[in-house]
This record gives sequence, C-alpha cells and structure tokens, in this order.
Amino acid sequence: MSISKTVNDEVVPAEKIPSSRLDQYFHISERGSNVRQEVIAGVTTFLAMVYSVIVVPSMLGVAGFDPGAVFVATCLVSAFGSLLMGLWAKLPMAVGCAISLTAFTAFSLVLGQGISIPVALGAVFLMGVVFTAITVTGVRQWILTNLPYGIAHGTGIGIGLFLLLIAANGVGLVVANPHDGLPVALGEFNSLSVIMSVIGLAAILGLEKRRIPGGILIVIVAISIFGLIFDPAVTYQGLFAMPEFGGENSLIGTMDVMGAMNPIIIPTVLALVMTAIFDATGTIRAVAGQANLLDKDGQIINGGKALTTDSVSSIVAGAVGGAPAAVYIESAAGTAAGGKTGLTATVVGGLFICMLFLAPLSYLVPAYATAPALMYVGLLMLSNVSKLDLNDSVDALSGLMCAVFIVLTSNIVTGIMLGFSALVIGRVISGEYKKLNVGTVIIAIVLVAFYAGGWAI
Repeated sequence: MSISKTVNDEVVPAEKIPSSRLDQYFHISERGSNVRQEVIAGVTTFLAMVYSVIVVPSMLGVAGFDPGAVFVATCLVSAFGSLLMGLWAKLPMAVGCAISLTAFTAFSLVLGQGISIPVALGAVFLMGVVFTAITVTGVRQWILTNLPYGIAHGTGIGIGLFLLLIAANGVGLVVANPHDGLPVALGEFNSLSVIMSVIGLAAILGLEKRRIPGGILIVIVAISIFGLIFDPAVTYQGLFAMPEFGGENSLIGTMDVMGAMNPIIIPTVLALVMTAIFDATGTIRAVAGQANLLDKDGQIINGGKALTTDSVSSIVAGAVGGAPAAVYIESAAGTAAGGKTGLTATVVGGLFICMLFLAPLSYLVPAYATAPALMYVGLLMLSNVSKLDLNDSVDALSGLMCAVFIVLTSNIVTGIMLGFSALVIGRVISGEYKKLNVGTVIIAIVLVAFYAGGWAI
C-alpha cells in the first residue's frame, strides 16, 4: 500500500516526501510515529523509572555504599544504556540498574556473604563481561529464538501481573495480609496514596480511550503537582546540585575484578548471569511485543543490538559503582504512550544526564504519581492472553503457568523455569514430543539444573 501526500494540488508519493535527518535516522515515520509522540513517550518512560535514582541508592546504602555516589552511578548507567539503546539499537527501551539485581548485590553479596564493596562491584563487572560474551556469540539470541510462543506470551502476561502487584504494593493498595493466612489484602483505602493511585489509573483509562496524546504523562504531572500542594511529604528541596564524580566517597573505578575471580564468588557471578539472561531477555521480548516491534517471524527488530546494549551496560555499572543493568519494564509505559523508535530511549538517556544536576527534582514525583502508569501498562500487557493458542493446550497452559508463577514467586526466571518444565513434560506425556525442538529441551534442563543446584536468586 502506497502512502501519498498532496502538495500544491499535486499528489506526491511517500518515498518522494522529504523528511528530516532525525526522522530518517530513527525511522520515525516508517514506524508510524512522529517526533512529538516520541518525546512524550521518552518523558513518560523517564518519569515512570526515575524512582530508581532513589530506590537503588537506598538499597545499596543499607549495605554500606555511599548513597550519593550510588545516585551518580545510577544516573550514569541509565544515561549510557538508554542512549546506546536509542542511538545504536534504535529501540524505545530504557536501561537502568535492575531493582532485583540491586537487591541481590546489597543483601546477598555484601551483607549475606560479607563480600567487600569493591569485590561486589568487580562481580558486577565480571557478570557484565560474561553476559556480553554470551550475547555477542549468539547464545542469548539462540535462547530467545527457542522461547516457545506460549511461554513468550506467558512471560508478557506474568510481567504485566507482576508490574501491577509491584505498583499496587508500592502505594499501599495491596499489602501483606496479617490475617487468615492469605498472602495479600487490600491496604488502607482511605490513604492519600491509594486514593490518588486509583483516581490516576481511572483518569489514564479515560484519557487513553479519548486518544489524548500524552495522557499518561498528563496524569503523572497532574498528580505530582497535587502532591506538591497538598502532601507534606512532597517538598521542594531545590533545583540544582552539582554531582560528585571524584572524592573519597566516589565509587567510580573502585571495583576489584581480581577479587571477584575468587572460586567462592564465581558461582554468584554465574547466578547473576543466569538470572539476567531470562529476566532481562523476557523483559525485552515483552516490551518489544507491546510496541509491535517484531518482524514477520516474531523476532525483535534489531534484537541482537538490544540484547548487547543491556549486557554492556552492566560492564559500565561495575566500573562506575552501580548495580547490574537491564532493560526496564517501565519502558512499556513509554511504548503505551506511543514510543516506537530509538528517539524515545535517547530522550530518556538525555534526561538522566540532566538528572545528574537536578537531583532535588527526583523527590517531586511521588510513588502514587507513577503507580497509575505502571498499573495501566500492567493491564495492557494482559492482552497477551488473546495471543495464546488454546487449541494447543499444552503450549497455552504452560504459558499461563509461567505467568502465574512469575507473580506467585515474585521472580520472572522461576516462572519461566516452571513454564519450560511443564511444556516439556506435557509434550512427552501427551505424545506430542515431536513438537519439541532440541533448544527448548536444553533450556528446560539447564533451568531445572540451575534451580536444583541451589544457584537461583
């Protein structure tokens, strides 16, 4: 189908319509987007994940890291990874220090095993090197290629449910159940954070139905302004602060790689790698599917570059003093706002560079301002249910098993492992073993061995 445009009463074919270098570089028009839409998507993603500059320093601070130094490292990792993803891979996915791997670094490596901070950073660096080697040699892409459709869609469903749970729990809408022996319960419904989150989610539903551009961003900004006016916990703490790249508290260049090569620590490095392979890869696949950035064979457009970007970012994380990096599932907030190209990720990277100098502004976006966006994205990702082929019940139900256990165990890799196990065993018992390929069986065996060996995070 040819697209044309009328210029001076003359119909001009689309291929002859001049476009800006920006448009050509990022393939903006080709992917059905525009610069304004991409910028809005980038700002939306940034606002949805900017909480990381508060959460990551706080978590690592408990383990003895200097919070100010970690703040700088978190911004640098997010800026580097997102810019590389945008300018090189040209995909609308933002990269940052992974919250799950941040928790492992702080509570398992440093506090749990008593590893020093320099050695822990060396382990992060080493994990990035191994992760990158697996990526560039094609092993990671091979894993992604052999991900069965049911489990691929199930991962998206599970991440959507997981995102809903995280966002709802973060604002107190869903809390641990103190009674009845059940895991969760409704939180304090009359609290400001719960009320604003529910209203915000409803507002997003309405704005998106009306197809108002930047509806998600409008809600985030509006709730943040409301919080600044009416919530005593949201305070203006200044606008500008110079980052500290050196000094006695700086973590840049302090990693101890040789210490991380200690045989006692190597299994931990491999556990980080194994977790990142499925956690980050599953997230990339889910976000790409949300943005319709899959080719006719169901593979991610520029998938190899996307996979290399987040693995290389972990190398940078170890060097500057941060936690292992990965594509953020919050990128789906930007794709839901219309992001389809690398310009979205480039905007995110640029904003994190600015964040280095605007640290006080990070406290102006309360959790209940971003929670509605995350919950909305989680709801959207549940649409993957419609992509399951229920005529192939083993594949479809294995995918649903993957989804459910991602939420029940709060671990993406665990859900994928159980999904693969169910698929392989189900195929054999049902007599459909011919539908299995060698890759699927190998992945299932490796995952089960990984868990059986006690290496899972």
